[in-house]
Amino acid sequence: MDFTISPRIEDFRARIAVFVDREILPIEADRSHWDAHGNIGRSALEPLRAKARAEGLWCLQLGRDYGGQALGKVGMAACYEEMNRSIFGPVVFNSAAPDDGNMMVLEQAGTEAQKERWLRPIAEGRVSSSFAMTEPHPGAGSDPGMMMTRAEKRGDRYVLTGQKWFITGAADATHFITIARTSDDPRRGLTAFLHDRTDPGWEVGRRIPIMGPEEHGGHCEVTYDGLELSADRVLLGEGMGLKVTQMRLGPARLTHCMRWLGLAKRCTEIARDYANQREGFGLRLADRESTQIKLGDLAMGIEVGRLLVMKAAWALDQGDFARKEVSMAKIHVANLLHKAADVAIQINGARGYSADTVLEWIYRYARQARLVDGADEVHQMVLNRLQSSDPQSFWSWPTATA
Repeated sequence: MDFTISPRIEDFRARIAVFVDREILPIEADRSHWDAHGNIGRSALEPLRAKARAEGLWCLQLGRDYGGQALGKVGMAACYEEMNRSIFGPVVFNSAAPDDGNMMVLEQAGTEAQKERWLRPIAEGRVSSSFAMTEPHPGAGSDPGMMMTRAEKRGDRYVLTGQKWFITGAADATHFITIARTSDDPRRGLTAFLHDRTDPGWEVGRRIPIMGPEEHGGHCEVTYDGLELSADRVLLGEGMGLKVTQMRLGPARLTHCMRWLGLAKRCTEIARDYANQREGFGLRLADRESTQIKLGDLAMGIEVGRLLVMKAAWALDQGDFARKEVSMAKIHVANLLHKAADVAIQINGARGYSADTVLEWIYRYARQARLVDGADEVHQMVLNRLQSSDPQSFWSWPTATA
């Protein structure tokens, strides 16, 4: 098995590492550059984005037609991990959720006209976007089949009614992908629609307060009350909404993991630096066996996560859906991130619990990781179902052709 990455990917990874160190971490360290929701302020963000563009580090996940470098999922894994050494890194490189996943699905599923109208402005950083699927009870959550939002076809137009909630980025977004029910067919009953912030017949309601720091645009309630959309706003075709959802969420789950590995590594970095300096009872924390065990265990957990992520990324690049691999990575890395933040806070003591480091930010952020894009339990059920339905295939290795 070949665990090497190409020199081209390594070049991007190394340049991203330098950029994060030189340009982003100093901004992160100055709280005057933060906004009220714990994210980088727009006035600090835009100059960094301009520098990232100038250095050819912008939107690496997309094809060259849209300003990217077509790195593939393996290349993204190496680079996204490096980007999120800073809590603000991904958004600087235009690789943060939800824009990241929305751009990739639009590139894959959109017509040429749709890509020009809806993808290019996001890829160029002129607008942000949102993906509206999750609904209040009894509507859709991890199970899209529970979708309550409806799109009724009237002539050549669709009329949407329903409610969404916890829609990431909605308060700031201009472009939206929303999922609505167009029939009761269990597999072809959902349709994905594109709409603009200026379209009448819908509104962003409450910005829902959350435990952790927020992406730009928060997590909002969205109400559709007669939004009319023409047929050219349908993504991939009527009845293909479930497929769009699968295309969108599978890679997006994995890109979350890529970024979370960077945050987990940052936690160990902060913990190790403090342990090397702090003394108590005549001994440095770093020389205590208990500290070494904690940090060694985290190092192993991070490497296991990197292997799971890279295997899933490789499978996606081969054209596989990688359901097993993505679910395993999602469960492991989500829990790893929370553990890394918790251990780093413990080693730092009161300093870790304070806002003097980003550990408390990461700790609050980390708790959502076990919920977003499918709770742990959902992915565990997926793995059990896949293993039960075909045990031999579940454990098989991919075999090269002769």
